[in-house]
This record gives sequence, C-alpha cells and structure tokens, in this order.
Amino acid sequence: MTHTETGPLAATETTDRAGTIGDALTRSGVSRRALLEFAGKLMVAAPAGLALAAKLSPDAVAEEIAKARRPSVIWLHFQDCTGCTETLLRTSKPDLGDLLLNLISLDYHETVMAASGKQAEAALHDAMTANAGKYVCVVEGSIPTKDQGIYMKLAGRPALDVLADVAGKAAAVIAIGSCASWGGVPSSGINPTGAVGVDALLKDKPIVNVPGCPPNPYTFLGVVLQYATAGTLPALDAEKRPLFAFDRYIHDHCPRRAHFDAGRFARQFGDEGHRHGWCLYPLGCKGPITHAGCSTRHFNELPEVWPIGIGAPCVGCTERAVAFKTPIFDKSAVPAPTPSAQYPEIRPETGTVSPVATGIVGAVVGALVGAAYVASKRFSTVPGDERVPGEPDGSSGGGADGGKGV
Repeated sequence: MTHTETGPLAATETTDRAGTIGDALTRSGVSRRALLEFAGKLMVAAPAGLALAAKLSPDAVAEEIAKARRPSVIWLHFQDCTGCTETLLRTSKPDLGDLLLNLISLDYHETVMAASGKQAEAALHDAMTANAGKYVCVVEGSIPTKDQGIYMKLAGRPALDVLADVAGKAAAVIAIGSCASWGGVPSSGINPTGAVGVDALLKDKPIVNVPGCPPNPYTFLGVVLQYATAGTLPALDAEKRPLFAFDRYIHDHCPRRAHFDAGRFARQFGDEGHRHGWCLYPLGCKGPITHAGCSTRHFNELPEVWPIGIGAPCVGCTERAVAFKTPIFDKSAVPAPTPSAQYPEIRPETGTVSPVATGIVGAVVGALVGAAYVASKRFSTVPGDERVPGEPDGSSGGGADGGKGV
C-alpha cells in the first residue's frame, strides 16, 4: 500500500459560535470521566497512524480533544440507504447527543435536522457562508452521473452540482460508506444511473474514504477529531483509506483464524462445523482479502456484532474490487495461505547435507564433548575437600554440619 500524509488544511478553526469541545461538554454536563472513557476507546480503535491517539495516555488525548474547536460539518445524502448515519445513531460512547452537540458542530444533515424545504436550504447556505474553506463536507451515498445526473436532485439541482458546490468550498471531504467511497450498491451490475464515488468526481480536494457497509463510527470520529485538533488528516493508503483503520486484513486477526490454520471449516450453513464456530472460508468469506479492523474493533462496544461474529461470511465491503462485484458465496484467494508460527508445518522443507558440512558438525560436537569431560575432571575436587570424586557429601541430611548431627 502507498502511505501518504496530508499536510495542514486551509484552517483549523471554525466560527466562534462553535466554541471548544471542552466548553460544549461542560455546558452539556458531560463528565470528564466520560471523555476519558471515549479517549481510551479512540486509542484502542486507532493504535497506530492517528496523531491524536498517539498520546501516552487517555488523559493526554482527552486534553487535546477538549481544547480543540468543534469543526463545522456539512453532511450530504445522495444515493444511499442511510445506513452510515444509522451506525452513528447507535454509538454509545459518545451517544448521539454528545456526537452532534459536543464533538462536532453538525450544521446540516438532512436525516436528523428538524428543518425541511426552504429552511433546510437556508441552513445549508448559512453554514457554507459562515465556514467557507473551513468546514468538513461528509458525503453519504453515491452520485449518479448518467444523463447529466437527472436521477437525483436536491432542491431542483442535480446531485452532481450540489457536490461540486458544497465540496468545492470545504476544507476536506470525507466519503463515508462504500457507496460514497466508490459507488457501492447503486454501481453494481449494469449501473443504470452511472453511480460513482466522490473521488471519481473531485480531483482538487483532500478526500478520505471511509468504506464499509456500514463503516465503524469510530473511524469517522477519529478522522474528524484529528482535523479538529491538528488541522490535518491521517495517513492514507492507496485507496485514500485511513491507515489506522484499514492497515490489516480481517483474516490476520479473525477469531476463527485458529480453525483456518488447523483445517477446520464449515462446509454449509447449519452443519456441525458452522455450529461450532469453525472457519467460514469455504462459504465465501472474503476476510483474507479485506482490509478492515472489524475483527479487533467492535462496533459500538458490542462483541461479535459483525458478519463473521454472527456466523455469516465477510463480503469484503471495504474493498473497491470486491464489494458488490464478487458473488457473496464465491471463495476468495488467500494471499499468504501459511499457518501461524504456533503450528508446525505439515511437510517441512528438507534438503541434502554435504559430507563437508557433516564433518564440520562432527568436529564441533567432538570438541564440545571433550571440553565438557576435561571441565568435569578439573572441578571434581573442590579445594579443601579431599573427598573422592562422586562420593556423597552427606549434605542431604539438612544440618549445618553436613547431616552428621550436632
């Protein structure tokens, strides 16, 4: 993968009315303990690659978050199922209220905002004007491009125009979910609307793809909070995904990996292997070719709440060439089908040993044996002790006088 590091963005501050995250938390009565708990979870979710989470303790992370100004976020909906927003609605640390009112300044979001119609359009215009060049534009859903984008319009404008307008005035763009990242479900098959992802249309803006169907909410929060605290975006891979969240294959840390290495596989849904939690590779699991942290970074603090955890194969939703393009139950390739080091190889490679090597090894072994024998003779008699070598010294008696009694 290609590692890229984004530089400082246009600005690190939003409008004064946004205030700092710490001020917002205080006004809302959110305890410091809750902030520390969130900081700890962020460090677990991003063990490497996120500058904010690289601090030495949750206390240091919480301090950085508290003093940062809340970034203005404008959230656009295009061809989507709203599942990415739903995953944010289900976060418990922070919950929805903390997320919307404290960590970020969510100035426009069609699903959760109360305004509609002309009021909603006015809110969008006001947010763009007040934070021009400073806000983060979040895009959920793919963008239809066929027939001049007539398949989706907002307030009479094609989604193409809305994206160009709103994203064009943003400091950075986050494409959340697989649809916004590279087309997702609407682009599968014959793609009747010409659906594409954000990075196919925007070429002159910093873009972060956070794919997933849905993505982990803490990945999104990590990206936004790094922008809020440092004015930068995290290191990205070749697909513009943040490395801290997409730096590993699911297969590498899958809880069923031991069964894969041992050759224990479920052959069909509901069979004995499936009931016992064996590896799902024969059922089409795409874990060996999917970069994501699902196996180690659980959604919303609920263990096993992900496809493999509930007995379904991974579908590769974070991969551009896999998700919604490869049949779910087709087996994937295994880039490195080798067992972990704790298992011996079934047929270890062996070679021939030359006579010269045999002679050298024999000479070394002989020298070691001879040296050991000489050493044993040399130290068989301790100065001041005239016992015959090998004669018991009577020390097993346990007394200070060698066991002879007082």
